[in-house]
Amino acid sequence: QVQLVESGGGSVQAGGSLRLSCAASGRTFSDYPMGWFRQDPGKEREFVAGISRSGGSTSYADSVKGRFTISRDNAKNTMYLQMNMLKPEDTAVYYCAAALWLFADVVVRTPAAYKYWGQGTSVTVSS
Repeated sequence: QVQLVESGGGSVQAGGSLRLSCAASGRTFSDYPMGWFRQDPGKEREFVAGISRSGGSTSYADSVKGRFTISRDNAKNTMYLQMNMLKPEDTAVYYCAAALWLFADVVVRTPAAYKYWGQGTSVTVSS
């Protein structure tokens, strides 16, 4: 069983930065590809960034590429999302998630492939 808890959200002005953290509990944290997703009220959850189970591969949505950086520290059971040059359109509730184990060390982008989800942390970017 994997439990995920996000933190680090808040309100910032456009151009600012935030660092989100996702603390995971469980005995097999390093076995799971993980990712960050975001969702506005009334909209579908969308992929933001993903990282393979080893951390060797990453992938980003086009809208955040070059501004956001995903990373993980398996020894600390923690995943991070460094968000720089924030824009008002980045405003959303951000969720961390863990997918099922995969033999291949690849990134998973589709929400349907993720089994475990955190409760979310709110990010608001004002202009």
